[in-house]
Amino acid sequence: MRQRTGDRPDVRQAVEYDLVELVRLQASLFEFTRASADEEWLDALAVVLREQLAMDSVRVLVVGDGHDGLAACGIGAIEQRLPGPHLPNGRIGHVIGVVTDPAHRRRGHDRSIRRALLDWFREREVARVDLRPSVAPQALTET
Repeated sequence: MRQRTGDRPDVRQAVEYDLVELVRLQASLFEFTRASADEEWLDALAVVLREQLAMDSVRVLVVGDGHDGLAACGIGAIEQRLPGPHLPNGRIGHVIGVVTDPAHRRRGHDRSIRRALLDWFREREVARVDLRPSVAPQALTET
């Protein structure tokens, strides 16, 4: 059973069935830095992602059905800090690891995932959200 997210029918919450594709997409962020055959970190990545799928403070969203491969994925996490005058409930959201498969880029998947994560943060009354966009390696050399 698929759990759709709000008014974005292309974005859904990830399930354990998506784990292999989630690892593939997240690992693709590091393709340009992997010089060794040591890929033990991929096993650790799979373990952490499986744990995160079950956590209430983490939301893993995907685009795609998983049968033909996921087009994109993104992770949001809520951190509970001490409340203060500028952070009344102490909740901070982090958008991390939004990745789109190269074959599915420029279709708005990244934006859809980020918007769905922002909706999730809003529902949980997160006081502040940190967005840390990554730059694709090829973009560093473009003028």
